[in-house]
Amino acid sequence: MPDEPLAFTLRALVPADRDWVRAWMVEHWGSERMAVHGQLFCMDEFPGLAAELDGQVVGLATYRLLGDACELMSLDSRIERRGIGGALVAAVRALAVQAGCRRLRLTTTNDNLNALRFYQKRGFRLIGLHPGAVNAARRTLKPEIPLLGENGISIRDEIELEEAF
Repeated sequence: MPDEPLAFTLRALVPADRDWVRAWMVEHWGSERMAVHGQLFCMDEFPGLAAELDGQVVGLATYRLLGDACELMSLDSRIERRGIGGALVAAVRALAVQAGCRRLRLTTTNDNLNALRFYQKRGFRLIGLHPGAVNAARRTLKPEIPLLGENGISIRDEIELEEAF
């Protein structure tokens, strides 16, 4: 059972946030660059939302708009099970709807069992499996992707999830 929700606030990222977003991504993802869909992205270049508590950033979501879809590029929270991640997803969903999108998409890796649980509990459905996509990205785009992820599971595949609205 989750703990009591925190009294955090959400705000849109502004250009002055780029440095800390870059540092956040290095801390949480090991690099400011993310390999997904066979491409390499600099995460500080995307629009996003920050969750703040007592003047400190405790959560971050980045996204991009692609026609009738919004792709959630990253989602992180320093404090788990307190409503930050869910609030960030809901806020990105609201921005997507406002922009005329009909679905919210994201990609995770086969080892990320916490993400698979989190998103499915919020109505996302599995829509795609790309076997070996992470292995290919490690070879051609981002050699620093670790071989092992959460729970000692080999990181090999990309899994796409989507919520239609």
